Amino acid sequence: MIKIIEETVDYLKDKGFDSPEIGIILGTGLGQLINDVEIIKEVSYNHIPNFPTATVEFHKGKLIYGNMAGKKVIVMQGRFHLYEGYSLQDVTYPVRIMEKLGIHTLLVSNASGAINLNFKKGELMLIEDHINLQGSSPLAFKGVEQLGERFTDMSEPYDKTINDTFKNIAKTNNITLHGGVYASVVGPQLETRAEYRMLKIMGADAVGMSTVPEIIVANHLKLKVAAVSVLTDECNPDNLVPVDIAEIIAMAGKAEPDMVILFKELIKTL
Repeated sequence: MIKIIEETVDYLKDKGFDSPEIGIILGTGLGQLINDVEIIKEVSYNHIPNFPTATVEFHKGKLIYGNMAGKKVIVMQGRFHLYEGYSLQDVTYPVRIMEKLGIHTLLVSNASGAINLNFKKGELMLIEDHINLQGSSPLAFKGVEQLGERFTDMSEPYDKTINDTFKNIAKTNNITLHGGVYASVVGPQLETRAEYRMLKIMGADAVGMSTVPEIIVANHLKLKVAAVSVLTDECNPDNLVPVDIAEIIAMAGKAEPDMVILFKELIKTL
């Protein structure tokens, strides 16, 4: 894998991806952040050697390099998921590439369903901890110790200082920002009533189909990490209605301006 990573990194360096400081992964319906990036270079995923290609219709497929809030950033406009048929190593490959290019911090966004019924759709949740229900680990492969410590500590996977800064920014800007536990499942099917009840018993406040693999690898690489979810639906097993994907995308778009404020203001402090 080291040789494969080097090939990808060399390609991007040749394209002008020069010493980014912060990596950003944009989730479902959260593309407006790009409008606040002064783009220097962008490359489609399908042009990058060894890179997966986003297959979800509402995920773009570009790696973007530029300036944001005075910092050099590299932005994944579209991410990869297990449910697309990729391995966990595929899903997390871009994190390894961004780290080799030079990032010290990884910021992640996603869309998720609210298990905690005190949280409402259209609001944001700062991920303070997670539950990995994807059935495996992105570190479970032969030779992983060549890329970082095999037995990666996960006692505090999300950077407390960054999370505290997020909370202060939210308070200053009158943004509702809950704190909670994110459960990551495989998907792509949505959960049953019984599964939502199980997730609540387990201690999850929100559920989605991404993010945790990238967070694990970022910790493996000793990056600072933070993640924010847009709550796009309310998962009440006693009053469950069929999910409308178009409505989920619309709800993500509605919450997006607040997400942009959080990320912009945070990046100024990093």
